[in-house]
Amino acid sequence: MSTASKNGESVSLPQYTAKDFTTDQDVRWCPGCGDYAVLTGVRKALPKLGHRKEDYVFVSGIGCAARFPYYMDTFGMHTIHGRSLSVATGIKLANPDLKVCIASGDGDLLSIGAGHTVHTLRRNLDITILLLNNQIYGLTKGQYSPTSESGKVTKSTPMGSPDEPLNPIAMAVASGCTFIARTLDVDLKLFDAVYLRAMGHRGTSFVEIYQDCNIFNHEAFFYATQKETRPDNTVMLEHGKPLIFGKDNEKGIVLEGTRLRVVTIGKDAAESDLLVHDETDRTLAYLLSQMRCPEFPEPLGVIYADPTQPTYEDAVHGQVAEAKSKQAGKGARELIYSGEMWDVAE
Repeated sequence: MSTASKNGESVSLPQYTAKDFTTDQDVRWCPGCGDYAVLTGVRKALPKLGHRKEDYVFVSGIGCAARFPYYMDTFGMHTIHGRSLSVATGIKLANPDLKVCIASGDGDLLSIGAGHTVHTLRRNLDITILLLNNQIYGLTKGQYSPTSESGKVTKSTPMGSPDEPLNPIAMAVASGCTFIARTLDVDLKLFDAVYLRAMGHRGTSFVEIYQDCNIFNHEAFFYATQKETRPDNTVMLEHGKPLIFGKDNEKGIVLEGTRLRVVTIGKDAAESDLLVHDETDRTLAYLLSQMRCPEFPEPLGVIYADPTQPTYEDAVHGQVAEAKSKQAGKGARELIYSGEMWDVAE
């Protein structure tokens, strides 16, 4: 047994394992889908957080990733398309002690649910959002999604997508999200570190997960996930450390005015000239969000974190408490006839 603090009191906790968060439901994703790895990562991480399993709620919208709540032995809700964050907001406001996590795809969160995503990010509700981004609509068999690359040939874009893809990290930065990170489906160690940080953050945590759809969009992120290509195409972010990447750590990123540039260490610049990551710098977070292959390596890890901002539920419950205190002692009739009133005459 272990203990945790709840409302200022010590609460005994069972010694959980990943198995304690596993339901008896058959996991029904396509063999090889990246969703399996994310599910495994979440199950392994939760025992480390020090909360009762009854305190967790997993919420999803519609899509392949939306099956997540069925496979987690916690409370959960499978909601309608694009509305998972509305339901999650209601859950968190009704019981702020719950640890609410949303798992959904790029179609659900960034298309029909895009407006809800933006407003949830700006409100700073204390929840964690896992965006499983495979750049495709998998459940409906391969239509292009908001994150599909320009020119993408799919069943709904036989001549190639005419759109430019939406940038989820840039959207999170612009919306004022207080915790922003990116990880990979196949890197459980990185996922564990990022997910634990996200769940421990007080405020909205937005985690983009590069995830392979091996049926309808196979190898979309292989440039960032495979052993041979990852070193040159990604850069691991560590607070207070310079941005270094490459197979032999021979490359780096420098900031020249307002622009980033890739350099070869020892040839174009010294290591002391390199840009040092500061996860509290929102301007830097935006610059990092613009780093895309092949011109730049794409950032992995915690891009931005600001734990100092007040949460939405604290503000709402504070208003409720203030309203109650102002109306204390008043009867129903007095409350009904208080404030602005007008008569409707014949």
